[in-house]
Amino acid sequence: MGIRLNPEEILKRVEVEGFEKVWRESGSFLPKPPEGYRLPLRGRGTPHPLFDLIEKMRRTFLNQGFIEVANPIIVEDTEVYKQYGPEAPVILDRCYYLAVLPRPDIGLSREKRRKIESLGVEMTEEKTSNLKAVLRDYKRGKIEADDLIEKISESLEVPDATATLIVSKVFPEFTSLRPEPTNLTLRSHMTTSWFLSLQALQHRVEMPIKLFSVGIRFRREQREDPTHLRVHHAASCVVMDEAIDIKEGERITRNLLEPLGFKSFRFTKKKVTSKYYTPGTEYEGYVYHPKMRRWIEVVNFGLYNPIALARYGLEYPVLNVGVGVERVALALYGEDDVRRLVYPQFYGEWRLTDAEIARMISYQNEPKTREGREIKRRIVEEALKHADDPSPCEVLAYEGQLLNKVVRVYLYEKERGARLLGAAARNAIYVHEGNVLGIPLEGMDHIPAVREAREKGVSTGLTYIEGIAALAASKIEEAAKTGRNRMDIRVRIARRPSDVNIKISNVARRYITSRKGRIDVSGPVFVGVRAEIMDECT
Repeated sequence: MGIRLNPEEILKRVEVEGFEKVWRESGSFLPKPPEGYRLPLRGRGTPHPLFDLIEKMRRTFLNQGFIEVANPIIVEDTEVYKQYGPEAPVILDRCYYLAVLPRPDIGLSREKRRKIESLGVEMTEEKTSNLKAVLRDYKRGKIEADDLIEKISESLEVPDATATLIVSKVFPEFTSLRPEPTNLTLRSHMTTSWFLSLQALQHRVEMPIKLFSVGIRFRREQREDPTHLRVHHAASCVVMDEAIDIKEGERITRNLLEPLGFKSFRFTKKKVTSKYYTPGTEYEGYVYHPKMRRWIEVVNFGLYNPIALARYGLEYPVLNVGVGVERVALALYGEDDVRRLVYPQFYGEWRLTDAEIARMISYQNEPKTREGREIKRRIVEEALKHADDPSPCEVLAYEGQLLNKVVRVYLYEKERGARLLGAAARNAIYVHEGNVLGIPLEGMDHIPAVREAREKGVSTGLTYIEGIAALAASKIEEAAKTGRNRMDIRVRIARRPSDVNIKISNVARRYITSRKGRIDVSGPVFVGVRAEIMDECT
């Protein structure tokens, strides 16, 4: 087991010693990686189902000849007024406004200079002038907030820790700042940004102009629940042409969703049209949700209102189609809680399959050299070949080179009336219904748990004898490397995985114990391995 951070101890030190002191020493808290550590960068990762769906939608749009664009996320509220007209205040009620911290006008009074000196900094005329220049440039926006501590540190020729202390102790202006609102909003509809993109491209792209964007929208929901998120995704497109039939919205929707497996759709005209659409041209589309057993709205489309188009100087009709990605995902994946779908780490039930648990089980110690791996293989081979030899007995399993030494490895059993291997030595590790079990590869069919684990469980491919062989080989390598001439291990009764060199990851252990599962690898093993290690000239 590696050394872990101790959160409780760290926070207690911060409370007693202060942030700066503990922060300066925090590098010593981090465990050092083992020699030869390399992060595994191969294998197949696990995609998030939502982004998997987004990628499929992107490909479908591209295959239909649409141009992908990145639409602005932050827009002025004046754009909403231009698009929605008198409906704008209602729409803006659902928007998030952005606020910023003002840049304070900070003076460097005599009192403040005395406070800085009390912190161990000699305030010469040059340093005073340098610090004034830094504060002035910060106010004017010439110095970014991220760089302020560094600039103060340079101006006063002090460490950054001292500069941080000066900011917190001497300049209360920073701690007393309160956000001030702006007229910038986070887009709540992709439409808010489409007008801007169309305005920029109207005379630069041949008709029909077909654009799409898959991005986030922000809605000021009172709360998040199974059907509402404050941040969600829209797969949105616009088509500008000399004339457009509203029915194309239905065709675009079908072309986008049918490749995902949807076959049945319902489209209805909205009774009340949003002000940025032309009256009577706004439609909603529905797909059937099998788990919820009802039709759910997934798409909205319509023709932009000529008044809104005119305010951006747009000269041609525009069709807009917007698909709620999370809504589609709910129906596609049979989920009824959008929070669980998008944030499974917070709302989803923790589940590991038997196969996933099996991949979290390995041998704790393994030989590192080619000769060590051969020793492991020969121990297993000879142990199985002579498993039933009556004891007392000894078997030469390996004789050869290792790290410029001559090594002889023996399997042994000293007790009379037994056999070379105990009854459980040939057991294998299986995972069945979240339990980790050590069971024989054959026999004991009269025990239901054993029979079911073999037939329905997942084999890890790990055995007791191979685990012990790997442990013995790694210890023989260590002995040869450190100059010892003998190595002897004997495993009698297995009571826990480590007894047979089996390692179960912390994640798997937590999962198994949280579900009251079992880890049972007990049994009589009785495996003895000893090695004689000599210099080549001996």
